[in-house]
Amino acid sequence: MRQIILDTETTGLEVQRGHRVIEIGCVELVQRRRTGREFHTYLNPDRAIDEGARAVTGIADEFLLDKPRFAEIAAEFLEFVDGAEIIAHNASFDVGFLDAELARAGVENPRLCARAQILDTLVLAREKFPGQRNSLDALCKRLEVDNSHRGLHGALLDANLLADVYLALTSGQGALGFGEDATRETTIAAVELRIVVRPRVLRALDAEVVMHEARIAAIDKASRGACVWRRIEGEVALAAVV
Repeated sequence: MRQIILDTETTGLEVQRGHRVIEIGCVELVQRRRTGREFHTYLNPDRAIDEGARAVTGIADEFLLDKPRFAEIAAEFLEFVDGAEIIAHNASFDVGFLDAELARAGVENPRLCARAQILDTLVLAREKFPGQRNSLDALCKRLEVDNSHRGLHGALLDANLLADVYLALTSGQGALGFGEDATRETTIAAVELRIVVRPRVLRALDAEVVMHEARIAAIDKASRGACVWRRIEGEVALAAVV
């Protein structure tokens, strides 16, 4: 399976207010292993960066003046992610911004979900660690991923951290590092376990049987012999004889 760990940095938090993508970082995994292939670019957003975004990323407006516009790198970006599973943290944010950029660039069928599967690690983390902080920094700490070099947010830096977090978060899934034989043995063991572990059968107490019979007799009397339970009992008894 080919997977792309993706992160973006933007001029602000609200795509509806015209905020733009200023950095894209992608890391490729194949069969849950890094291939060494990456996609990384800064972008000229043709607008000012909000103060809050500038403080988080350290990216200045002047730095982006000579960088390409999104439309100039759209084809290369799509070639890198097409057909893969895109993995992002709080994916709706990144995907929403990229969909807007693709539409603005005039790309036919601009929605990423039409080109690739989308997996949100924030959703995975909330399922695994309910009620806890599940930011990228919090997950790095919890899963022992070294993020000591993360002074500021950066798309490629964060994509690399997220790759480690994702692999640690899903380390119990699949047969990472095992051959086909090991996978088959695991499957056989699971089948044997299902065979050995049988459901516990609880038998009715004598008093409960008496109460049940009395209740069925009352229903049978009220329905003038049309009680469904009696008919079923008769059919079961007949089947046993036959």
